[in-house]
Amino acid sequence: MARRIAIIPARGGSKRIPNKNIRDFCGKPMISYALETARDSALFDCIHVSTDSKKIAEATLKEGFDVDFMRTAELSDDHTPIMPVLKYVLEQYIDRGKYFDEVVLIMACAPLIDANDLISASKVMNQYNGTKQVLAIAPFPVPVEWAFKFNDDGSLIPEQPGMFSVRSQDLGVKYYDAGIFCFMPVEHILSTDGAGSDDAYVGYKLPKSKAVDIDDQDDWLFAEALYRGTHATKE
Repeated sequence: MARRIAIIPARGGSKRIPNKNIRDFCGKPMISYALETARDSALFDCIHVSTDSKKIAEATLKEGFDVDFMRTAELSDDHTPIMPVLKYVLEQYIDRGKYFDEVVLIMACAPLIDANDLISASKVMNQYNGTKQVLAIAPFPVPVEWAFKFNDDGSLIPEQPGMFSVRSQDLGVKYYDAGIFCFMPVEHILSTDGAGSDDAYVGYKLPKSKAVDIDDQDDWLFAEALYRGTHATKE
C-alpha cells in the first residue's frame, strides 16, 4: 500500500481575503474542513499544514493536528509556486527519516469536498501505478471559445473571432484546474525544478457544486451558499 502524505499549503499572507485560511466559514475555521476531510478519508500516514504563520499553526493544533515544522520565509512570498513548497516538505521529512510514495496536495480553502472525493481520486491514481498525477477538475460554465478580452474603454475583443455563432453542444466540454486537490508521485516532485509542467495529468471530475476556487469575497460568499445549501439538503 502506498505511503501517502497530505500537504495543505496555508500561507499567512493572503491579501484579497485577510486570514482566509482560518477565517470562520459556516461556524468553523476554513482550514478545518480540509483537515477533517483528509483525516476522514483514512488515506494518509501524515497530514501536514505548510505554513509560515503562527496563527495558522495554532489553529491547526486546536483542530488536533501537529505542525512538525514551519515553512521558511523564502517559500512564503506571493510569487513562489507550489512545487518548491511541496519539495521542501518532503525533504524535511526525509531528513527526519520519514518517506512517502505519494503526495496529495489539498488546498486550505476546500470546504466543499468530502472524504469520498479523495478516496475515489486515489483509486484513479492506483490505476496508473504512479505514472500520472490526478488533478481535480471541473467543467467551464460556458464554452471557452466564447471568451472575450475586456479593454479599458469597455470594448470586448473575442479571443476566437466568429465562434460566438457556434452552438455550445457543438463545441464540447472543456475543463479547468479546480484548485482543490492533486495526487502526485513523490519522485515527480523531488525531480522537478521550479514550477513544474502541465503534462502527465489525468483528471478527476468534480461537480460544479464542489469546485469553487476561493480567491475573493464573491467566491467566499458563493462557497458559503453552496455549503449551506448542500448540507441543509443532507439534513
